[in-house]
Amino acid sequence: MNIRDGFELLATAPDGVARLRELILSLAVQGKLVAQDSTDEPASVLLEKALANKERLIAEGSIRRDRVLPVISETEIPFPVPAGWEWIRLGTIGQIVGGGTPKSDVPEYWANGDVPWLTPADLYGFDGKRICSGRRNISRRGLADSSAQLLPAGAVLFSSRAPIGYVAIAGNALATNQGFKSCVPYLDGLSDFLYWFLKSAAKSIDEAASGTTFKEISGGDFSKVLAPLPPLAEQARIVAKVDELMQLCDELEARGRLEAGQHARLTATLFDALAASESSHALAENWARVAAHFDLLLDRPEAVDALEKTILELAVRGLLLPIDERNGTTSLLDETTTATSVEQADGATDESLNVAPYEIPSSWSWIRFGEIMRDLRYGTSAKCDYEVKGIPVLRIPNLKNGRISTDDLKFGALTPEEAARLALVPGDLLLIRSNGSATLVGSAALVGEACRDFAFAGYLMRIRLREDVALPTYILLALETEGVRTLIEGPIRTTSGVKNINSTEVSRLQFPLPPLETQRRIVDRVDDLRRLCADLRERLSARQTCQTHFAEALVGQAASTAPLVAHTDDLAAAA
Repeated sequence: MNIRDGFELLATAPDGVARLRELILSLAVQGKLVAQDSTDEPASVLLEKALANKERLIAEGSIRRDRVLPVISETEIPFPVPAGWEWIRLGTIGQIVGGGTPKSDVPEYWANGDVPWLTPADLYGFDGKRICSGRRNISRRGLADSSAQLLPAGAVLFSSRAPIGYVAIAGNALATNQGFKSCVPYLDGLSDFLYWFLKSAAKSIDEAASGTTFKEISGGDFSKVLAPLPPLAEQARIVAKVDELMQLCDELEARGRLEAGQHARLTATLFDALAASESSHALAENWARVAAHFDLLLDRPEAVDALEKTILELAVRGLLLPIDERNGTTSLLDETTTATSVEQADGATDESLNVAPYEIPSSWSWIRFGEIMRDLRYGTSAKCDYEVKGIPVLRIPNLKNGRISTDDLKFGALTPEEAARLALVPGDLLLIRSNGSATLVGSAALVGEACRDFAFAGYLMRIRLREDVALPTYILLALETEGVRTLIEGPIRTTSGVKNINSTEVSRLQFPLPPLETQRRIVDRVDDLRRLCADLRERLSARQTCQTHFAEALVGQAASTAPLVAHTDDLAAAA
């Protein structure tokens, strides 16, 4: 693989652009991003100038002499640097300055303030390099009467707690709160390289921080941070190259978002057209459009999710399978069906069917859910626990993806009468009627043989269907479709932060019902297609995982091998 292919792979991998940024900074601080020039004044001379300027500032009384920093040992150095570079501690080349907050109950410290004052929150989401102001200003008196200090333009700001690792350069004189440890370089021209170095070192600085309530790095520890120091001329070249490459990363990221958005819109448009097909002929035409670009549309897991939803919509519209009139009709519903027992229906009566939202095969019928129920009940309010006694009681955590899980089972002490009244049998549907999340309300699962005679909790409702007209697996499928989900979410109410839907509203849900044999054929076909979707989703996930591993290997190799100076233009080509 050539280096350009590697950059393209890295840029398109999951989180690839973020890894690309890490790679750029890693190469920059190791001296592998731009060429060295033997005529550059070495960093040792730069360091001497910085120390001389520090002594001058101390003599003038502008700054105080700080503690002597520990000597750097060979075992501390994380990687070798080019000739002409030096390893230094951060406090050697700049004054480490904390911040402060004026008392909030003294209006004079805040009113009509003209001193820009920053907190770490001001850097949240900030993607620039230089910052000039935050959300609030403080007054000169507030500055004088607090531990906040006026930092000059060029000071490198580093958030030292809540969280650790935000970095920016002061674009003008400003102050910060105590959530920063800032570095004021002793020489001009050092700020930009220090900015990029701290960006690259933020994660390791955070890992080394300590604290009980929250992690924090002290000024003393911040001053001891090891940093590589290139010659000043090389710093300028490094900064120019990093700025250029980060701009390209911005463009790659923006292009990726645009492509993802375009892909989502294209997929939604084509799949919506499939689901809205009014006839088998229209479906064939719409499917031809999708099939012509199948490999492009289904190149990511979320697109497969959209296809699976479309399959369900086609299934309940009668467009997934050829119509076989030998399967009979469901017209008998009009004459014979009523729910024999709908418990706690709030005294409401059913309404006549609304105008059918779309055409269905002549052998199908539009029905209300309550028309095909034999029984609907709410569950027990008895207290349940994990101790194995009493009756197993199914709860919301036991409903997973349309199936019942017994991995997290609780038990309740039910009376014999309640246990008999709430006993489950295979083919029952359990539906969530009350939950903190609206997306879960109305979700259902099918009871199997393993849960026979189990009971169920009060925020569930049990639905027992008329087996002569309705197949539980088909009804479960219909409850997942977008059309029925819209009907479910419409009447959901919120009481004390809990979302609710009652038995009457569930009984009024409207959807098309095919003949019983057609229901079986639809369920079998949907199961087959869902297995294919699951296989495709797994293959795409495996491909993304493989791509991620390749990207990580590329970063590791590039960061540990010879300089890639000659190849940085390939990144521009990848963009």
